[in-house]
Amino acid sequence: MILSMTGYGKSVLQLPNKKISIEIKSLNSKNLDSYVRTPSIYREKELDIRKLLASKLERGKIDFSLFLEITGEETSTQLNKPVVKKYMKQLNDIVSGNEIELLKMAVRMPEALNTERDEIDEDEWNTIENEIITTLEKIKQYRKDEGLALEKEFRYRIDNIDGLLKQVIAIDPERIIAVRERLLKGISDLKEKVDENRFEQELVYYIEKFDITEEKVRLHNHLDYFTKSIDSQDSNGKKLGFISQEIGREINTIGSKANHAPMQKLVVQMKDELEKVKEQLLNVL
Repeated sequence: MILSMTGYGKSVLQLPNKKISIEIKSLNSKNLDSYVRTPSIYREKELDIRKLLASKLERGKIDFSLFLEITGEETSTQLNKPVVKKYMKQLNDIVSGNEIELLKMAVRMPEALNTERDEIDEDEWNTIENEIITTLEKIKQYRKDEGLALEKEFRYRIDNIDGLLKQVIAIDPERIIAVRERLLKGISDLKEKVDENRFEQELVYYIEKFDITEEKVRLHNHLDYFTKSIDSQDSNGKKLGFISQEIGREINTIGSKANHAPMQKLVVQMKDELEKVKEQLLNVL
């Protein structure tokens, strides 16, 4: 099963006097890289949020945002009534004026307002945390849906490489004949008499250097292993990346040994298909 590292999830939670909006974005990254934004009241829960992101999303560049909107009459700022009354009395002793004007001046004075730091209500936080988990499930489903599209792409490209490999196998006998004839022609052009037995030994030696039997077998096995890894229960982009490197190594070796234009053309096509696989592997969890 393939899972993408690209994902998006959003939830809105309505509490009695506030609205909580949760938004999570995920992009590809070699490791887990989390960026968490929360209101100051929930800052102490940032470590818990990071642990939750790591346990659910495993890898990727994660952008987490929690937005708070007060919808009730709740406020952390209170009027310091005794202090305000004292200010109003003192002001009234200095200048006479109506109470509204005195009040306007008094509330601007130091310590006229008390701002208390809100404490987190644990029951409320448990509700918010459950909503974060719900949002993470949404992003995991998004990753799964994206993964299905990636899996389809991988199967298509791997099938193409396998089809090209079959063509390489089909023209390999023709290539060996062409190599042999080219060597014979080279000797003929030199107009030299050679020891036939020695020449046959040298010919076999050079043809063996051009032999790609092992590479064909290994390439087929790597392609098969790649497909089986896609079908496994776990999504492992790093493992698929290693297998793709082995596929590339065998394709390159076939290309270096080919010495045959039609086969070289097939090798170029295989490289092109593999490059498209590697590009998409960057998005796999």
